[in-house]
Amino acid sequence: MLKKSGITMLLIIMVFLSACGSNNGNNAESSAPASSSSPSESASASPSESPSASKEPVTIKALMYTPNGGQEETMKAMVDAFQAANTDVTVDVEVVPYADYETKLNTLLASGSAPDIFEVGYENFRKYAEKDLLLDLNPSIEADASFDPGIYKKLAYDAFNYNGKQMGVTESFSDVVLYYNKDLFDAKGLAYPDASWTWKEELEAAQKLTDAKAGVWGTYAPIQFYEFYKTIGQNGGGVWDAGGKPTINSPANVEALQWMIDKASKYKVSPALNDDTFNQPDADLNAFVAGKIAMVRFGIWNFGRFKDAPFKWDIALEPGNTQKAHHFFADGLTASKTTKHADAVWRFLKFYTSDPAAVSKRIEAGWSVPAVADDAVMEAYYKQTPPESKKIVTEALDSLVLPPVGPKPEMWGEFTGAVGEELDKAKFGKSTAQEALDAAQKKVEELLSK
Repeated sequence: MLKKSGITMLLIIMVFLSACGSNNGNNAESSAPASSSSPSESASASPSESPSASKEPVTIKALMYTPNGGQEETMKAMVDAFQAANTDVTVDVEVVPYADYETKLNTLLASGSAPDIFEVGYENFRKYAEKDLLLDLNPSIEADASFDPGIYKKLAYDAFNYNGKQMGVTESFSDVVLYYNKDLFDAKGLAYPDASWTWKEELEAAQKLTDAKAGVWGTYAPIQFYEFYKTIGQNGGGVWDAGGKPTINSPANVEALQWMIDKASKYKVSPALNDDTFNQPDADLNAFVAGKIAMVRFGIWNFGRFKDAPFKWDIALEPGNTQKAHHFFADGLTASKTTKHADAVWRFLKFYTSDPAAVSKRIEAGWSVPAVADDAVMEAYYKQTPPESKKIVTEALDSLVLPPVGPKPEMWGEFTGAVGEELDKAKFGKSTAQEALDAAQKKVEELLSK
C-alpha cells in the first residue's frame, strides 16, 4: 500500500503513496515507508541504567538505514545515551542508504558475517524469520527481571513475534488516519468525525458535504491493494485464514470492495473512478490542500505538507464497518541468530526503542514515531502540531493491521501485483467485485502452488 514521495520501493508501493504510505526509515511524517528500564543488578541503579562492573566489555555491530539522509547525529546521540548507561557495551553502527541496504545485508548474511543487530521493515522481518536467520529474544527477555512489555503499544510489540518467538522490536512506525477539513464541516454545521463513526456515519456526512458543481467531494480513498487489505479489515475480513490459506473472495471482502466502489459509482460522494484527474500522482493530496475533499485517508508523513493549508484541519480514527482497522508500517530492530552477545544485543534493542533517554531524542528531532505506550514520554510528540488531535496517531495502533505477507513472504511483490490487477478491473467496471476477487483468489492459489 504505499506510494510515498522520495522513497525507492516496489512499483505498486509507489502507486499507493498519496493515500497511505510506507516507511523507508526517514521522517515518518514528512517523507514516509517505539519508557523502559534496562537490566539492573543494583537496587540503587536508575531504571534506565544497567550496571556492568561484573560484565566483560563487548562490541556489537549494527547495520541501519533509517538514519541515512539527515538523522545520523540523532542516531549517534541515542547510541551514546545507551553506552553511557551500559559502559560494558560499545555499539559500532554502519549506516547504509536504503537503496543499497538489502543487498548489503543479504551479502553479509550469506557470507556468515552478519551484524549483531540490523534494521528491517515488517515485510523483510517475516522473510528473514521464516529463513531462520533471526535470534529468538525470549531467553534474554525472560532473564530480564526489569522488562515490562507494557512499555510498548501491545500490537506494535507483537508485530515482531513469529511463531511465539519475539524476534525483534518495533523501532518506529507510520500509520494512516482520516484527515478532514474542519471548515467544510463547519459550513454545513456538521459534527466532526470521532471514534464512534462507522462507514454509515461517514457516508451520511459525505453526502451532505459533497457539492459536485463546486468540485467538492465528501470523502475519498484510492482503490488498490494496500487500501483494500486495510478496508476489508474494517469489515472483519482478511487475506489469509489461520492456516495460511487465501480468503480473498470471502463475502466480507466482496462487501468491502463493493463499498469502496459504491462511494463513487452509487453514492457519488467521491470522484468518478474514471476521472483522470484523480488517477494522477498526488491528485488526492493536491485536492485536499485546495479544499476540494472533506475527508480523506492519508499517511501521517503528510502532516508537514498541510501545515500551511488555508483552512483548519484535523485527524480522526478511520471509520470501520464492523471494527476499526488502520495501516501499520514499521521499522524494527532484530538480531542475527549467530550473534555471540545476546544479552548486550537485547539491552540495546530495549533501550534504543523504548528508553526515554533514547526515544525522546527521536521525538525532539522530528525524526519518526516510537511505539511506546507512556503518554508522558509521547507528550512532546503530541505537542508538535498541527494536527491538534495528534494522539490519534498512537491510538490507531490499538487497531493496526499488518501487511498480509502470507506464507511465502518472498512472493510479496507477485502477490500484491496479482491482486492489484483484479482490483483495477473492478475499479474501471470491467468486472464485478465478486468476479474480481474470484479471479484474484485463483491467481494467488496458483502462486502458492509454485
